[in-house]
Amino acid sequence: MSAPVAVISGGAGGLGRALSAGLRDDGWQVVILDRDIAALPAAPNQQAIACDLSDPAQLERACAQVIAHYPRINLVIYNAGVTQIGAFEALNKATHRKVFEINYFAATAMARAFLIPLRESRGTHLAISSVAGFSPLYHRTAYAASKHALEGFFASLRSEEACHGVRIQIAAPSFIATNIGHAERQEDGISRPGAAADGVDYMTPEAAAKVILRGLKRGSAMIPVGRIAWLSWWIQSLSPRLFQRLMERRITTDRRS
Repeated sequence: MSAPVAVISGGAGGLGRALSAGLRDDGWQVVILDRDIAALPAAPNQQAIACDLSDPAQLERACAQVIAHYPRINLVIYNAGVTQIGAFEALNKATHRKVFEINYFAATAMARAFLIPLRESRGTHLAISSVAGFSPLYHRTAYAASKHALEGFFASLRSEEACHGVRIQIAAPSFIATNIGHAERQEDGISRPGAAADGVDYMTPEAAAKVILRGLKRGSAMIPVGRIAWLSWWIQSLSPRLFQRLMERRITTDRRS
């Protein structure tokens, strides 16, 4: 019997690499899609395809290449994303749209491309969201909006795909230390995820991947990743006003210190 196949967008980053390693250790074949794969080390049972996920034509070609090469695809992980840090008053329209192109529209385009293959395998869509996908986050209006949209899309798609035997899961990490000290923030406030200096209780990519893959095996609809994510999920569910006060107090204090 051939190995199950997983596709990971943004797989060249810290969390993507950790997810790939965990899946391969479990006997999976992994295909990575990312804009820059030059620094990605060669690994057994792993293929990498260079693709700018914000370019619809490139993304369509890359997905078609994967589908043509692998007759059966069992899992797609929507991991690619950027963060954007700054006040809304300084956020321009182009930057706002860029965040959505990468965090939301690229994921939904991939979901459309792999819709039939995952129905045929009765496979799984796994969206990597964020605590900002179900709660507010200071100075992250565009990022939080894109992650709220991502969660809304996949949670709604879950109802449509259930009759096809397709499972849809959402993972919500809090802060993952993937690029600490290498923020490379652009003038528009966009930077790679895991680079912000105002994060709380960072997890390593490996620890986060372990939690996500455990939740994947259990079939959990929502997978809060880490202590902060679980607390945020619980407090936000019970009292959104309390969550907002606690978040503002912690984040704004950290930014002033």
